[in-house]
Amino acid sequence: MTDEFDQLGNLAPAPRASSSARARALAAAMQAFDETEKNAARSKGSSWWPRQSSVLNRIWSTRMVTQHRYLAGSALATMLIIPTAALLTFELTRGNLPNSGQVALPQVLDAPKPTVERVPVPLVEKPAEPRQQEAVRGSDAAPSVQSSRQSDFAASDIARLLNKQEASGGAAKRSVAPVPAAPPPVMAERPVPLAANPRYAPTEREVLPPLEESRDRFANADTNPVKSVATDPVSTFSVDVDTASYAFVRRSLLEGHLPDPDSVRVEEMINYFPYDWPRPQTVDEPFRTTVTVTPTPWNSGTRLMHVAIKGYEAAPAAQPAANLVFLIDVSGSMNAPDRLPLLKSAFRLLVGKLKPEDKVSIVTYAGNAGTVLEPTSARERDKILAAIDNLRPGGSTAGAEGIDAAYRLARQAFIQGGVNRVMLATDGDFNVGVSSDEELKRIIEQRRKDGIFLSVLGFGKGNLNDSLMQTLAQNGNGTAVYIDTLAEAQKALVDEAGSTLFPIAKDVKIQVEFNPQQIGEYRLVGYETRALKREDFNNDRVDAGDIGSGHAVTAIYEVTPKGSASALNDPLRYGPAAPSAPVAVSDEMAFVKIRYKQPDGDTSKLITTPVTEMNAVRDLSAAPQDVRFATAVAAFGQKLRGTDALDAYPYRLILDMARNARGEDAFGYRGGFLDLVRLAETLDRR
Repeated sequence: MTDEFDQLGNLAPAPRASSSARARALAAAMQAFDETEKNAARSKGSSWWPRQSSVLNRIWSTRMVTQHRYLAGSALATMLIIPTAALLTFELTRGNLPNSGQVALPQVLDAPKPTVERVPVPLVEKPAEPRQQEAVRGSDAAPSVQSSRQSDFAASDIARLLNKQEASGGAAKRSVAPVPAAPPPVMAERPVPLAANPRYAPTEREVLPPLEESRDRFANADTNPVKSVATDPVSTFSVDVDTASYAFVRRSLLEGHLPDPDSVRVEEMINYFPYDWPRPQTVDEPFRTTVTVTPTPWNSGTRLMHVAIKGYEAAPAAQPAANLVFLIDVSGSMNAPDRLPLLKSAFRLLVGKLKPEDKVSIVTYAGNAGTVLEPTSARERDKILAAIDNLRPGGSTAGAEGIDAAYRLARQAFIQGGVNRVMLATDGDFNVGVSSDEELKRIIEQRRKDGIFLSVLGFGKGNLNDSLMQTLAQNGNGTAVYIDTLAEAQKALVDEAGSTLFPIAKDVKIQVEFNPQQIGEYRLVGYETRALKREDFNNDRVDAGDIGSGHAVTAIYEVTPKGSASALNDPLRYGPAAPSAPVAVSDEMAFVKIRYKQPDGDTSKLITTPVTEMNAVRDLSAAPQDVRFATAVAAFGQKLRGTDALDAYPYRLILDMARNARGEDAFGYRGGFLDLVRLAETLDRR
């Protein structure tokens, strides 16, 4: 059946609408609008408003009929008096038709009087854009116009009704002015960090929140200088078996930025990796020393002297019983996925490694210390794991009180002839009570004399007090480990539990004397925070680092042969002539001395090793695989730290050296190192 409106539309010419027809159509529209407003649920306001709008429309109806140009404007003006004054401003701005005068509306009591900018909106013959139509209909409206959906719906209904009436009378159809889209929020842009694989370089820009300023704290130690053998022939330092620096450097690079140079401790990066140095054969020989001399890859005028120590590795069945106290930071700063939740998972792994005769206690601190678990046999594994699972973060950090409580439990469950150790797990934020590093150092030193050692496990980033972690671990005869992933917890607490928990020697010191007839200068790579005075070497009261079961320690010196053009120091004009050396020692380049104590001893023992050309290789490629890989790690660490000697040495040569010396890599540690070198090269170019 033919539509009556289509029949009317095809008439030529179309009949003109009478004034009475227009008045009836408008009255019907206004009545429908008033009924809608009257029956609509209101969150605030009163029923007075619909009545006023109805009266207003009746007053203006005659003028609207006779003056066509006010038709749509009046409908919108009638609708706009209902919402708030702010919405009134917005609707008037978009609802005025061209060639129309500004509609005068009655003043609303207690409403603000905004100044409305007149923006003429031209009539359009084509339909509005789809997005604009959706906004007019009220469906999927932008957030800025959602509050006016009811008004938009009423206005669009009236407009369609009026357009249909005009079509029946032959007048041109008019479309409602489109709702302006809400402007997008203004956000700062910064470049997208480069991907781990440089082949996937970004081509777009990403909107990211501003980076928060880091509050990580690291010890500020200057890089070791080049020293003249003529004036300073002896180098003395404490061993360092910590690995925290490498894990922190790795996390920084994987997050897309170069690490803080102070966070890079080259010796900890070198010692992060397991090396197959020659091992001692019996427990009477706690460790064995291996020295290798090679050319320096980044300086043709110098040589590298590797001093490697490998500790005796006791069989798991021969390891003594352990009395462990978990001292866990549950302060508010630990409330992050990479802190307390990761910490709990790490300790669960460690508990799974313990033997039935071992004991576990748990102390927490946050505002004040609390004992979560009294000394408990590792046989009661479920009880220990339940105590770990129930840990919750909150409060400030009373670290000193927690340390006191932990040592009290360690003394309570002390195992004579066993391992008695407090394991402090924290982000390093000690901000209540004793907070100075020196005071905490004093507390740890006093407890160490009782045979109770301290290890530190660091978590989190942005609030890490690495400097304090190092101080506590060094003075507690323990190790400092940084755990950024569960895989790192597996490495430190499970795979290397023997070296972490069971010491085979304590207060281990190394002293190297260089022969001035063979060596002109030397520089110790790393160990800046482990330097000792020359006289400290024979002083058994001076504390030093410990070596655990199966632990490997590597130190590297860059030495300048006598007469090399690469020497940085001029010979002394008025210095005493070097004494003639006996023929037996004239071929020695250096003499390495190591002092250590048994874990339960107080008197040190001495091990010595002369270094001659018999320890040297002419070409780096002829050096043992582990020596070459350790050299690559040393080069990488120095470059990240900003050491001048490595400025001109490119990352690609470090990468080639490490790749050629990768060898057997059961756990993927060396493969991961190759990825870090690639990342650092990409980030350094930026």
